[in-house]
Amino acid sequence: MDARSIILRPVVTEASTAAMDDKRYTFDVALNATKTQIKKAVEEIFNVKVVKVNVMNLKGKKKRQGRYVGYTKRRRKAIVTLSSDSDEIKLFGDNSDNN
Repeated sequence: MDARSIILRPVVTEASTAAMDDKRYTFDVALNATKTQIKKAVEEIFNVKVVKVNVMNLKGKKKRQGRYVGYTKRRRKAIVTLSSDSDEIKLFGDNSDNN
């Protein structure tokens, strides 16, 4: 698998942005990706050193529209911990130049 097809998108929540201070980043990943594939993909894309990868499988939530009931898509979430000597990942553009 290609590195860009393994890492789908960053998860931006209040808890995940607070964890970025400890060099822990959260990503949505492909459903069939393994921990070693996720580690190699993050190291290849962002040029950082990954220490640990935690993976969670999340079931879809039950949603209804009137009398019709369905589920949202299931997803797989990975929390990646970087080494202390590696650089931070820039998920957001730096707008300090636009004053």
